[in-house]
Amino acid sequence: MLRFSVISRVLLGHAHKQACITSINHARTAATAASNLVEVFVDGKSVMVEPGTTVLQACEKVGVQIPRFCYHDRLSVAGNCRMCLVEIEKAPKPVAACAMPVMKGWNILTNSEKTKKAREGVMEFLLANHPLDCPICDQGGECDLQDQSMMFGSDRSRFTEGKRAVEDKNIGPLIKTIMTRCIQCTRCIRFASEVAGVDDLGTTGRGNEMQVGTYVEKMFMSELSGNVIDICPVGALTSKPYAFTSRPWETRKTESIDVLDAVGSNILVSTRGGEVMRVLPRLNEDVNEEWISDKTRFAYDGLKRQRLTQPMVKDPSGQLVPALWEDVLTRVAAVLQGAQGMDIAAIAGGLVDAEALVSLKDLLNRLNSDNLCTEELFPMAGAGTDLRSNYLLNTRISGVEEADLLLLVGTNPRFEAPLFNARVRKSWLHNDLQVALVGSSVDLSYTYDHLGDTAQVLHDLASGKHPFSKVLSQVKKPMVVVGSGCLQRADGAAIHAAVSAIAQSARASSGVQDNWKVLNVLHRAASQVAALDLGYKPGVEVIRKNPPKVLFLLGADAGCVTRQDLPKDCFIIYQGHHGDVGAPMADIILPGAAYTEKCGTYVNTEGRAQQTKIAVTAPGMAREDWKILRAISELSGVTLPYDSLNEVRERLAEVAPNLVRYDDIEEANYFRQANELSKAVNQTLLADPLVPPQLTIEDFYMTDPISRASQTMAKCVKAVKEGAQAIEEPSIC
Repeated sequence: MLRFSVISRVLLGHAHKQACITSINHARTAATAASNLVEVFVDGKSVMVEPGTTVLQACEKVGVQIPRFCYHDRLSVAGNCRMCLVEIEKAPKPVAACAMPVMKGWNILTNSEKTKKAREGVMEFLLANHPLDCPICDQGGECDLQDQSMMFGSDRSRFTEGKRAVEDKNIGPLIKTIMTRCIQCTRCIRFASEVAGVDDLGTTGRGNEMQVGTYVEKMFMSELSGNVIDICPVGALTSKPYAFTSRPWETRKTESIDVLDAVGSNILVSTRGGEVMRVLPRLNEDVNEEWISDKTRFAYDGLKRQRLTQPMVKDPSGQLVPALWEDVLTRVAAVLQGAQGMDIAAIAGGLVDAEALVSLKDLLNRLNSDNLCTEELFPMAGAGTDLRSNYLLNTRISGVEEADLLLLVGTNPRFEAPLFNARVRKSWLHNDLQVALVGSSVDLSYTYDHLGDTAQVLHDLASGKHPFSKVLSQVKKPMVVVGSGCLQRADGAAIHAAVSAIAQSARASSGVQDNWKVLNVLHRAASQVAALDLGYKPGVEVIRKNPPKVLFLLGADAGCVTRQDLPKDCFIIYQGHHGDVGAPMADIILPGAAYTEKCGTYVNTEGRAQQTKIAVTAPGMAREDWKILRAISELSGVTLPYDSLNEVRERLAEVAPNLVRYDDIEEANYFRQANELSKAVNQTLLADPLVPPQLTIEDFYMTDPISRASQTMAKCVKAVKEGAQAIEEPSIC
């Protein structure tokens, strides 16, 4: 016992010594960091900042807000509006806070008479040519120029000359331009060039004749173009579809999630009187930063067109006629009871929430069927969907900024996932990210090494024969991203196996860190990851091979199964919110709620669970999908054991706990085991080129029932076609 206590004291003493050494090292590191800091004073308050910090950033660190128009956190410094002028003690004249790095001992005066006079003078010149449009300007109520002229401007004007007028530019059906209001802050130009990667915007002329535009009249051709509306500090660039429809103070804003792609962008839904007026971005550094795609922003008008507002039944003549909920649900229950077992099958569409997915799964399971499929195919050979690491964007969207090499396989992220593509461009621009592509050559917003367009390139990379294999083995943080579109091919399992082998060989190289994940899948459908987590079979091959007697289409509008694929006596039930592809072939239609009309759980391509919120009520007799399925189960004699949303989510937690851990990502591992299982895939790679499913911006605008019903998106497609035609057939001057 004595011996044990002595050993314990020795061990504890050693542990204490190690702890002391660790704390000393931490203290030294902190001291070194502190020694590199620079002390400056803001209105007499001391603040320690890193060398290179601008005056504006130093002021914000102590909570002093400096007015600005041209400066933006995510764009390069221009320093041309001069609204951020501040006085530096003992300096001869004010300095631009956004562009001036601090120096040791500076005393920055943000509220001195010199500072106030400088700002007042700048504001006076900015307003000299600005039109008196505030009562009719769509920016009214959320305009930086309005707010700052009230706070920092003068109470009178000394200019009596006529105001300058500038011709408006037509840059497409999304952005309305009133260029007389423009103050030449150049935010839109820098956004287009740096974030969107499109050099369409620029300035012409000098001095009073300077104008912002596209040089020659053309559409601002970018999938992120709508973001210039948010960053414009005046009313020069506003939303065309939103023009003159409402004021910001009249609308109610609801935090929600975009479901038109698999990125899961965070959004604000502005509503008034039960109608969605506009969609705005919401800050989330891990997902979409503060940007959203044009489809996310402008397709909202599709929410009120081609909607299913009441239950419908096909009459003897083959026409769909309105019916009562009681009659329709009773008939659906009778059909399900008469065809129990594997004669019943279901297909889930791309916009379905996890609550509806688990309700449909439970309903069919209680009817002794597990024929549950998704529209999007995913290879089932090897580990298939049994291991989550096989079908997630494991490195995460924000992880691209840490990567030093990105290999894209059969994907066009610019139009499949615009916000992921924006991250890639950001890393390419600022972190020297090297990008390579296997597949058809596509127009991306950054340069890349095109390794080839056939699947044979993947085989060579996996076996180490390709020259690029050496580059892969030398980097520390490689990313391999395969598009879900190229996995739809007949040799999808072989492609996935080859990509898995490439990722594993890169992971095994000496330079790659242990916790770094290499293999990634980029999905396009918002519901796909949640469906795979819940055990749905990817793809509809099972249904094509063994046609059921009853087919339940839950928002399935991709047209992956047609009437010709099914027996003539097959009874089709369609449940969804738009009368799109799936509705016309149905025998019964059950109207559901869209994503702005329900609290729903969606899991993005990286495995992050997020939820939409109710912004407006569903139109007519439409109801939430899980409630409809719950009612069907009760009439079918297999009542589902939940009556509220919280109870449904408790059931979700039982099946897949990660689905209710909101804004968190459940880590996926077992890459080595998945690679071992993929070696058993008995499939050969085809010689066909790896063509991404969406190659043009025209295809990007219409990918789902909501965007296909949108008139704004239709105008975009028309504008793109007309622009392409104008390029092909130039006018003769």
